[in-house]
Amino acid sequence: MRRVVYDHFGDASVLRLESVERPEPESHEVCIRVAGAGLNPIDWKTRKGLGFAARQIEDRLPWTPGYDVAGEVVAVGEDVTTLAAGDRVMGMVGFPGRGGCYADYTLARADELTIVPEELELVTAAGLPLAALTAWQALFEVAELSAGQKILIHAGAGGVGHFAVQFARVCGAHVIATASTGNKDFLAELGVHEVIDYHAADIVDECYGLDVVLDLIGGETGKRSLHTLSEHGVLVTIPTVTADDIITAAEGLGLKAHGMTVRPDVFHLEEIAELIEDGDVRVHIEQAFPLAQAADAHRLLEGGHVRGKLVLDCRHSS
Repeated sequence: MRRVVYDHFGDASVLRLESVERPEPESHEVCIRVAGAGLNPIDWKTRKGLGFAARQIEDRLPWTPGYDVAGEVVAVGEDVTTLAAGDRVMGMVGFPGRGGCYADYTLARADELTIVPEELELVTAAGLPLAALTAWQALFEVAELSAGQKILIHAGAGGVGHFAVQFARVCGAHVIATASTGNKDFLAELGVHEVIDYHAADIVDECYGLDVVLDLIGGETGKRSLHTLSEHGVLVTIPTVTADDIITAAEGLGLKAHGMTVRPDVFHLEEIAELIEDGDVRVHIEQAFPLAQAADAHRLLEGGHVRGKLVLDCRHSS
């Protein structure tokens, strides 16, 4: 089988393809024939040696990246009773230290996986877990978003953002999103009520009295967004590198801001899968790359401005 590895931190050129034996599952694990592996910003940041995940793996290189997987179970460990060979599964697996999804086959704990809805193609499903869980946990656990509230979501057309706007709309919130002009129609299709072109307008002039801001950009954007909140509003910022600064700025204004790190949660993933089954939420895949072109996928993702998600299509050897 093939897998992508890197031996040291660096730019996308450190990613290489190697051949190894197919792994065998431990008692609590399953082996998955990977159809698709999702790409997330944490993948390229870790590859560059940045962030908490890089600290976990720096003494264990070479390492295979990838936390999002969708595929078919081909073998199960002796203690696994919830899954069987042939099941179509997806999950956020091996987070943060094991990874391993950029491969033809990967191992996962059975409790990290949920069944893929019949309506969802497997390569598309690979774009869902980490980004959708980030959006879900930020909105409903940290911000406690509820029906009737007004929310501003930065980078609404991106990987996390395009899930967040749909979840917020489904729960009955009034959804405002920032995006470039080219993504206005895309966001309207997802049910966004107002789109603010961040090139042409200042959010502080456009928004006030908000209940929630979901900040997927960080830095000065996050700090400036504090001025759009109501007295009792809350800002949730996702980029960890600037979270402390934004939280400190919020405290100085007498406002609430929180950072967060996503965690695997199969129950949340099952709730999200139900929304997809019901047609309330969809996954947008901007581009699928062959496994051998993982470096090209990283370069595109690192450049920013991707609509929806990028995935690796691991079904073919080319």
